[in-house]
Amino acid sequence: MTSRIPGADEFTSRPMPREELLRQISPSLPLHQVGDVDVDALTYEVVRHRLWAITQEMGETLRRMSGSHVVTESNDFNFSICDELGEQVQVGTYNIGLIGSMDLAITWTLRNRSDNPGIAEGDMFLCNDPWIGGGLHQNDAAVLAPIFHDGKLFGWTTAIAHQVDLGGPRPGSFSPSAQDVFGEAVPTPPMKVVRGGVLQRDIADAWVRRSRLPHLVGLDLRAKIAANKNAAEQILRLITKYGADTVKSVMRRMMDDAERRLRAKLESLPDGTWSAVGYQEQAHTGDRGLHAIKVAMTKEADKLVFDFRGTAGQTGIINCPYPGLRAGIVFTMLPLLAGDIPWAAGGLMRCFEIITDEDTITNASFPAAVGKGPFGPAWGSGNLVAEVLAKMLDAEPNHRSDVQSICNGTTDLCVVSGVDTRGGGIKGFVSPVFDVMAGGYGAQVYHDGVDTGGRLIIPSARAPDVEMTEYLYPLVALWRREQTDSGGPGRQRGGMSGSVCYVQHPDQDGTMSLVVSGTGKVANQNVGLAGGYPGNSQLDLVVRGVHGAQLAQAVTIPAHLGELGGEIEVLPCEGESQLGPRDALYLHWQAGGGYGDPLLRAPESVREDVQQVRVTADAAEDVYGVVLRGGEVDVAATEERRAKLRRRRAAGAGIAGLTPIGTPDLEAVRRLDDNLAVLAGGTVACVHCGTGIGPLAGGAFVAGLARRDAPPTEAGPHIWHDPLEYVDAEIVFRQLLCPGCLTAVHSRVVPVDHPLPVDEYRSWSASR
Repeated sequence: MTSRIPGADEFTSRPMPREELLRQISPSLPLHQVGDVDVDALTYEVVRHRLWAITQEMGETLRRMSGSHVVTESNDFNFSICDELGEQVQVGTYNIGLIGSMDLAITWTLRNRSDNPGIAEGDMFLCNDPWIGGGLHQNDAAVLAPIFHDGKLFGWTTAIAHQVDLGGPRPGSFSPSAQDVFGEAVPTPPMKVVRGGVLQRDIADAWVRRSRLPHLVGLDLRAKIAANKNAAEQILRLITKYGADTVKSVMRRMMDDAERRLRAKLESLPDGTWSAVGYQEQAHTGDRGLHAIKVAMTKEADKLVFDFRGTAGQTGIINCPYPGLRAGIVFTMLPLLAGDIPWAAGGLMRCFEIITDEDTITNASFPAAVGKGPFGPAWGSGNLVAEVLAKMLDAEPNHRSDVQSICNGTTDLCVVSGVDTRGGGIKGFVSPVFDVMAGGYGAQVYHDGVDTGGRLIIPSARAPDVEMTEYLYPLVALWRREQTDSGGPGRQRGGMSGSVCYVQHPDQDGTMSLVVSGTGKVANQNVGLAGGYPGNSQLDLVVRGVHGAQLAQAVTIPAHLGELGGEIEVLPCEGESQLGPRDALYLHWQAGGGYGDPLLRAPESVREDVQQVRVTADAAEDVYGVVLRGGEVDVAATEERRAKLRRRRAAGAGIAGLTPIGTPDLEAVRRLDDNLAVLAGGTVACVHCGTGIGPLAGGAFVAGLARRDAPPTEAGPHIWHDPLEYVDAEIVFRQLLCPGCLTAVHSRVVPVDHPLPVDEYRSWSASR
């Protein structure tokens, strides 16, 4: 007997037309396929809502069975129901990133497993291969379950969750110094873990053997199997009641309806091309570089094309394969562009295409290290997609209420591990710090961002109960709180983020290991829009030699870092450290970006922010230009302060000063965003002062904007003051300003060679 030896190229997955997929599936696998069946409106809604309820019940099944706080406390999991070829009919409202490429994993399984070992009733497949799909890195493990009816493959259910540890050289399976995937957890293509309804003990044993926490991984495996099994039973009951053809017709109509509604929304938006550039910091331990991700989104009629050509080549650990890039687009599009459309993801994903170079950090080839995929380049790509979508929506008056600045840029990964010695026991533990789930949402045109609202990509995200963290792990929280001044300043303020500070439990003995990974410590991921400032820089510290070791005999709890004493060690973007008995771990994760110039914020809103401790009085004056006396706005002093700040902008931009000429009739102009409009002759003008800036055609007006490059701290106290702590590049706070009234129309913390936003207007102007 002979068989071909698979190579790296075999373990990749891309979308393909249904006709081509059908040709690649073994003819021995019968499929349930049906044409359009007439389904009345009532039956359609009943079946559709039942499918939605089944996915939610899958979540409850997994949460009740899992022993991992990643699942039980933070909802880092998700589910889907798919048709026979893997198109997703219904997805859960948990971590959307985990279903952004689930159809690709099913497609790969159909192509590569339908003949050997075969796909049969009662089977399930286990997969954690980022090149195949499903999860975004190896710690995302999926169980794919085919559903058969009358001997034919009717559909699939999937269950996926983040696993705390799946092996590799570092606890938590994340290695900042990995040179390739062989220095990380092992990726596993789909293998049959359940055969004919029976768990395959050899596969299950091999799976948990790789983990430092086999009891949790084994329990999660069984929980995902149970969730799939329960869902299949309920879908079969639905088929028994309404008929297989009716249920399948509803499934297809759900996807078709979602596609139709999204295409209709796209038709109502302006055609054009919008672009954005973002950065990943430090490719690996010891690196001091910035690595660019570039996207140009072209919208034509009812279709979007995302072009990532020009993105940096794959390097270090900051890579994701193609499925991760696709997931980054999906987890951004669903809440921002399809928030009012049922999430039949299979239909929604028909509305966009991806163009990308090979061997880049957003389309990495095997065997690149990809452990940071989800919270590195996949999330970074999603941020840029969110930015270009917002620019497109902002240009259409009927959709401005959908505009949102970038939410909490990415996660702040810190894995604490060691041996729990409390109570005289000795037990190994691995704990990602999931308090960072409480990120700030981006500001909108008409509303401030939600403070510590969670994650845009995880609608049901939760920060864990602090007491549960202290119960499970030998840590004590000195505080977990919303962080004043963290939200991106703007006419509408970005939602605040938070910080947490942990020390070892008083009964703990020994030193704990830390693995850290964070982006947005230099070039902010949580950017603002229309002149709004970015949210805070991410900041991770260890304070060495704090007063009162491990809180022993402590009389008071420290209120802030200044009361801890000791010396501060700034943790790198990618690296490792330790937490000793006299140390404190401090994490400050990212908030949301602001919208609009902060000098245009209503003074009373700033006063309320100060009263609610969202903004300090110093930031109110220095960033917003609002002067408070006795808790009330000093109107005259505020007007003078704001005029002074505008004059400072003028000096920094090398222009004489304020020269406003009036306010245009906004009824007769076409808005670009909060600050700019296009007059009848094609000239871009400031909506606040009427100053003509330049022609829209080709983005020529950008050259007419005043430009100011200042130190990053000019963006406010929430920006970490020393970029050289992390990278060698020169970092500036760049503002593009109306040359008349000095209103900020573009505000970013970026490397000095960051391109000006010209390209996004070239195609847009010609298509309107």
